[in-house]
Amino acid sequence: MLRARGVEFDAVEYLKTPLHRATLERIVAMLDTPPAELVRKDRRFEELGLKSADCGSAEAVVALLLKHPELMQRPVVVKGGKAIIARPPERLLAWLGLAG
Repeated sequence: MLRARGVEFDAVEYLKTPLHRATLERIVAMLDTPPAELVRKDRRFEELGLKSADCGSAEAVVALLLKHPELMQRPVVVKGGKAIIARPPERLLAWLGLAG
């Protein structure tokens, strides 16, 4: 969607190259939503026996994603000191001023 609009970006394949603690902490601090929103509460979350309380703080979210990076919501877009979880994609377009 971004490429179609001529927006340049760097994609980070965090499952191939895991994020460092400092990077995750920075992303969590820049989010416009509670840190727990960065964690996917899907089948894998349930398989691991996790509960919402396991990601109740920024510290807990970072620790959880360091251990289980596959639980990170995606895509996450970082721009100008702010971060957004771009789901649904239209949310990203509105945030970047590209809607319409």
